[in-house]
Amino acid sequence: MAREYHIDAADLIERCLEGDRTAQYELYRKYNRAMYNTAWRIVRDDQEAEDILQESFINAFQYLHTFQGSSTFGAWLKRIVVNKSLNVLQKNRLSFDNLNDEEHDIPQEEEAVVYVDEGEVDRVRRAIEDLPDGYRVILSLYLLEGYDHIEISEILGISVGTSKSQYNRAKKKLREMLNVMHYEK
Repeated sequence: MAREYHIDAADLIERCLEGDRTAQYELYRKYNRAMYNTAWRIVRDDQEAEDILQESFINAFQYLHTFQGSSTFGAWLKRIVVNKSLNVLQKNRLSFDNLNDEEHDIPQEEEAVVYVDEGEVDRVRRAIEDLPDGYRVILSLYLLEGYDHIEISEILGISVGTSKSQYNRAKKKLREMLNVMHYEK
């Protein structure tokens, strides 16, 4: 029986700062899958996500001395991955509908707890992948990555109102898409 062991990120960071390549590899191994998934959810391209992952780790190791520990290393690294992913999308013209949404008082829908089976989760995942980039990015950042609308507005350089309205529009579009037969089980 293989035993999992806990790798202390703080210890690895300290060793990385001392130039220990083995520690860099262990830090990479600890976070690479989660960071790849984050990048992929935003850019939806295997090669782009892999490139973003590699560039993010290169930057993280290059600027590791600036990591102050006010957040977890994983959160700090995720921010690098998200920013690099968004840069790729912006190069490909990421757009948001009606950027002046803060002028319109769009009510925030209440979140409902829904229990779904595994087949339903796959169906929703496929529909999310097919959302337009602007909708998919905000929905992913909010629901999957755990950022709030203030953080999303800062990351994307949009207003909080735009983030909220895009999120509501993304949910509405997702519901519409799930009603289409293409996403049937």
